[in-house]
Amino acid sequence: MDDRRTVKVSKYLSKHLRHQPERIGITLDDGGWVDIGTLIAAAAAHGFRFTRAELDHVVAVNDKRRFAVEGDRIRASQGHSVEVDLHLPAATPPAYLYHGTVARHLPAIRAEGLRPMNRHAVHLSPDRDTATRVGARRGRPVVLSVDAGAMHRDGHLFQVSANGVWLSAAVPPGYLRFPESR
Repeated sequence: MDDRRTVKVSKYLSKHLRHQPERIGITLDDGGWVDIGTLIAAAAAHGFRFTRAELDHVVAVNDKRRFAVEGDRIRASQGHSVEVDLHLPAATPPAYLYHGTVARHLPAIRAEGLRPMNRHAVHLSPDRDTATRVGARRGRPVVLSVDAGAMHRDGHLFQVSANGVWLSAAVPPGYLRFPESR
């Protein structure tokens, strides 16, 4: 399977497992899971064909581990805009987590903190390098430090997805450390 095909199948899976399952007539269970055979058949019925081997390849090679497979079921690891409960247990975060963004969002973040926007949770990275890559998808990255240890001590809930992304309902501005302006 070439890289272009891998990306195409991955984007298709992300769209339908995270945001628009109804577009191809599938229903995610409350945990976000769907039967792989049902997914493949629904995709084919809507003009996009891929095999189980291609799906397994996409899951295996995705560097962000965006998808989880359990037996004959698949789901997106996080990032849903549709209602799901990933049933992730509460977790104790490291002292600091990181969030990649771009400069144009900083005024709103300074005023309101980090909000989930159209997703179910704010996504936080365990290291600066990952946050930099996340921020770079939208332009020149700015990496914010999140005082996750203080948030946790103050009663904020954290979860960690199967692919290592830390999730929180929101990050109030007082827990954020902004880079110095240049």
